[in-house]
Amino acid sequence: MAMCSSSSSSSSSQKTWIVHGIVAGTAIAAAIGARAYLGRSRKFRSRVVGIIPARYASSRFEGKPLVQILGKPMIQRTWERSKLAATLDHVVVATDDERIADCCRGFGADVIMTSESCRNGTERCNEALEKLEKKYDVVVNIQGDEPLIEPEIIDGVVKALQVAPDAVFSTAVTSLKPEDGLDPNRVKCVVDNRGYAIYFSRGLIPYNKSGKVNPDFPYMLHLGIQSFDSKFLKVYSELQPTPLQLEEDLEQLKVLENGYKMKVTQAFLLKASKGRKELSLRLENIREK
Repeated sequence: MAMCSSSSSSSSSQKTWIVHGIVAGTAIAAAIGARAYLGRSRKFRSRVVGIIPARYASSRFEGKPLVQILGKPMIQRTWERSKLAATLDHVVVATDDERIADCCRGFGADVIMTSESCRNGTERCNEALEKLEKKYDVVVNIQGDEPLIEPEIIDGVVKALQVAPDAVFSTAVTSLKPEDGLDPNRVKCVVDNRGYAIYFSRGLIPYNKSGKVNPDFPYMLHLGIQSFDSKFLKVYSELQPTPLQLEEDLEQLKVLENGYKMKVTQAFLLKASKGRKELSLRLENIREK
């Protein structure tokens, strides 16, 4: 499924962790469409579950969740990072493969078995949510191939959804390197003045008259994490594919095309420690296969 950091943020470059910032803005009233599934009898969206969808039979990289990275399978590193998020009440792995399930149970993760027919991670999260014994208000879809995911980013997307009652979906972005501006594998995002998503694209957005990347413009890179209002997640899974979603091959566009609001949180990626750099290098080598 990328916000910009200004040049004045250079004073923070010595920090070793990702510091998330919620794009400010409190909604005045809930949208009529959202009210149909937002309860008011309890604290707003207080119960949060993180779900890590993981499948073995990938056409691009079979068995990817189980690949070893510095002595641990990728899915374990993703789970361990996710468990550090302060906003998550529970973290589960959703898979359709017993090899992944056995591995996850071995390092202590809770596992929900899901159908092989799930077309994407979002559908897998929805099925897992229905099978969970407890009820949750927010579902965070955490990609299983993100062993470097920062708990601060997870907390950021959760808080973004909690403070925006008219939004049903939230996601995160960070600054985009100018040299990646024309890379279709780097999904770009633009937002409005209140921090709600306007559009996502594999192309360069915004696009200027010169047709070239402007090195001074704060382009935004979409990060692969998203959270849903739990009741909307079922609605989302039942929505038919939309033209822009199909053309760009980006799931999140279905939310916008159907008129729902999406809140965006900003993440500043700062200097990494030596150990994290090594892990990141190993991960890049794996992704290039």
